[in-house]
Amino acid sequence: MELVFQGVFLLMTALAVWLFSTRLMHLRKLILLGRDFQPEGNKADRWRNLILLALGQKKMFRNPLVAVMHLIIYAGFIIINIEVLEIVIDGIAGTHRIFLPLLGSLYGILINTFEILAALVIIVCVIFLARRNMLKLKRFMSKDLEGWPRSDANYILITEIVLMSLFILMNACDRTLQMNNAEGYHHTGSFIISDHLTSILSKW
Repeated sequence: MELVFQGVFLLMTALAVWLFSTRLMHLRKLILLGRDFQPEGNKADRWRNLILLALGQKKMFRNPLVAVMHLIIYAGFIIINIEVLEIVIDGIAGTHRIFLPLLGSLYGILINTFEILAALVIIVCVIFLARRNMLKLKRFMSKDLEGWPRSDANYILITEIVLMSLFILMNACDRTLQMNNAEGYHHTGSFIISDHLTSILSKW
């Protein structure tokens, strides 16, 4: 049965990679439709502007609170991808928490940090959704944002909420199986947030 689960997981992973690759190639074709352009100015200045504006979102730092909330979301996005790496390896290899033996006690600290960050991401995303859709701020009501630009931001925030919620729920289910001494599940230690869900799941 375990081999069946691994096979299904592998097929789903392959499908996800194929869908991502197909979309990536489509975007590449669209980019190649552009004409050759030789930018003017100092190359170092252009790279600095790219880092500050595109990657660092310099405009956001005019409001420190908003900047910190965006930083939480960015960090959460990176964190979830680190955890996804372990999930993919475990799913294909049929292992459980493959990084645990490598990291030892540090593993629990990292997962607890991830959980706190995941909870913060959920809170921030809910605030941003309310800010965009309920407060009716002028800059979010611009005609330039009508249609896909406005809905795209909402989809991203909702996706972040779903991903972080699933991460915490996964840990809660995992801890429930650990405490029930399920075969193949070795103990990782307590998780600061998901353990509260574990106590609820254990009553089912």
